Amino acid sequence: MKKKVRKRWITDWWPNRLNLKVLRQNSPEVNPYGPDFDYAKEVQGLDVEAVKEDLKALMKTSQDWWPADFGHYGPLFIRLAWHSAGSYRIYDGRGGAREGSLRFPPRINWPDNIGLDKALRLLWPIKKKYGRKLSWADLIILAGTVALEDMGVKILGFALGREDIYEPDESPDWGPEEEMLTSHRGQGGKLERPYAATEMGLIYVNPEGPGGNPDPVGSAKEIRVAFYRMGMDDEETVALIAGGHAFGKCHGAGPGKYLGPDPSSSPIEEQGLGWKYGYRSGKGPDTYTSGFEVIWSPTPTKFGIQYLHLLFKHDWELEKSPDGKHQWVAKDAPEIVPDPYDPQKKHKPRMLTADLALKFDPAYSKIAKRFLENPEEFEKAFARAWYKLTHRDMGPKRYYLGPYVPQEEFIWQDPLPPRDFEPPEEAELEELKRRLLETGLGIARMVYTAWASASTYRHSDRRGGANGARIRFYPLNRWEVNHPEDLKEVLAAYEKIQQAFNQEQERKGSPRRVSFADLIVLGGCAAVEEAARQAGFEVKVPFKPGRVDAREDQIEVAFYREIEPFAEGFRNYFRDPSRIDEGCVFTTPEYFLVDRAQLLRLTVPEMVVLVGGLRALGATYRYQGYGVLTERPGVLTNDFFVNLLDMGVEWKPADDYRYLFKGYDRKTGEARWRATRVDLIFGHHDELRAVAEVYAADDAREKFVRDFVAAWSKVMHLDF
Repeated sequence: MKKKVRKRWITDWWPNRLNLKVLRQNSPEVNPYGPDFDYAKEVQGLDVEAVKEDLKALMKTSQDWWPADFGHYGPLFIRLAWHSAGSYRIYDGRGGAREGSLRFPPRINWPDNIGLDKALRLLWPIKKKYGRKLSWADLIILAGTVALEDMGVKILGFALGREDIYEPDESPDWGPEEEMLTSHRGQGGKLERPYAATEMGLIYVNPEGPGGNPDPVGSAKEIRVAFYRMGMDDEETVALIAGGHAFGKCHGAGPGKYLGPDPSSSPIEEQGLGWKYGYRSGKGPDTYTSGFEVIWSPTPTKFGIQYLHLLFKHDWELEKSPDGKHQWVAKDAPEIVPDPYDPQKKHKPRMLTADLALKFDPAYSKIAKRFLENPEEFEKAFARAWYKLTHRDMGPKRYYLGPYVPQEEFIWQDPLPPRDFEPPEEAELEELKRRLLETGLGIARMVYTAWASASTYRHSDRRGGANGARIRFYPLNRWEVNHPEDLKEVLAAYEKIQQAFNQEQERKGSPRRVSFADLIVLGGCAAVEEAARQAGFEVKVPFKPGRVDAREDQIEVAFYREIEPFAEGFRNYFRDPSRIDEGCVFTTPEYFLVDRAQLLRLTVPEMVVLVGGLRALGATYRYQGYGVLTERPGVLTNDFFVNLLDMGVEWKPADDYRYLFKGYDRKTGEARWRATRVDLIFGHHDELRAVAEVYAADDAREKFVRDFVAAWSKVMHLDF
């Protein structure tokens, strides 16, 4: 018999090869509506009231192929919306609901999302009806929000404007584990960065307790860390758990061994549905999702305080679910909880270990008891926390569309004051550029400062960026990568120019003013133009004025303190490996370069040309010369690529971490250059080298300058 040989793909043969695929994902060519599709325009014509009525009718119409618990799909749609939004994490803004990525692997295949494939299919008739005017991303969140409203919650509001993606997010940041539901990311309240879930395949924490141990106090520690990683404080955490668990049930009707494969692994005849359960009917009363068989409240389709009331009223006894998982039953409690399918049956209240965390953690308990005693306060807190949960990845309020957007602007939306002035005209911008260049700050510092401000943008949640000039305030002005002491001098020089210009305009009775945010970006643009001129090319760097300056009270300090980068390859910054925080997922600096490029929406060529240009301009961390492979720093040349690909240079490691390298002349042995592995990756990686060769060619000098200017301008205007 012929031996079967497992086929290997390129990623199997070379698993450590730097993956650039994330820089090519979700290009306009992938969108079936075409590159000119404008969802923001389409959704403005949506009849939201009609959609809401359709959703309410759907929720109360149980389908034979997937029956509704308690005759109402509302709890299922709440779970769908929650799990769509709840994978968000603050460190990189990934996850969340804004792009409808729950429809694709890996998220649709996570064990914590068992059954949500059914929720999506239940919503398909509504998606089909409204087509291009209603994205899956918006529909998922709207379904959960309307469900809350239908079951008695006074919601805070809802915004449309989430545009769908059409391919999976293959960022490696979901986790390196080879198995789902392992507890290797941390114990005792610690959790590796950037993760917000304690185990691969979960949204938050193991409901059984840490690593399956039914320890409510230990569970509280994990919950606090996980929810904090998603930008939630203790009050928001308690409100969400107590509010969400007012509805529905967990499903664990029988042993988990009867559960079939996830949607992506299921047979083709299942047509994208997964988790087929081969126990009895496999649906309705025989459904399996989490393996727990828990109904929290006697009113599972009505919002209220019954969950909190039962939590504190009863003592809880450990038991096993039909799947053998740890769960808790109320001691000596009457059977007051309704059966989801048999009106003649009642059950005792049951809880998860993660529920008991709200009772046994002192801080959580205090908040939960206050909510119990003040139901109206609880409802308002839940509504606000739900709104934040389902909207925090949409970015500033200008992206919020539809008739139900609240008037209030929240700190997590990176608010900015309205512009009450006119920006400078073209001639005035040219004069400002002249003054900026005459400060004597130098090209490298002006470029570095502009990049430091603009490159904080991340498209994952549309936060950060140059607009607002948040770099002036704590904590961004104390980030190590931003050169705190040097930044003071640069900002002081810019402040003098800003004050002088604005005073001149005021004396003339002109409404024109220049913001600090505009001035920082303009300084970088002026420096790039001067560097190009010194290289022999006259270029005009595109610049759109009109940015405003954030106030200090508009900075979400805790958020920006937490997201301080420990790697930023564009500026050749990588925190000393000996000082990397315990609990960080350590990987190579070049990986973080690609990661940042993806958050900046850069293509592979844009990433390559930006690194080469920033190196030529000398805009590297501490201006120490690492990667500045040119005899003319500050001049916009293609020397970085020319000298990196020079076969007359031999590179050797210069530290124990293989982060720093020195380049030696092969003939004389003389040390010629210093670089990091972020620099050398452009000569080592086949695809990056192919692009680097284009820019290193003798006829590429002008192309390099113009491509750099285009990519630079893109980053400077990402949030504007």
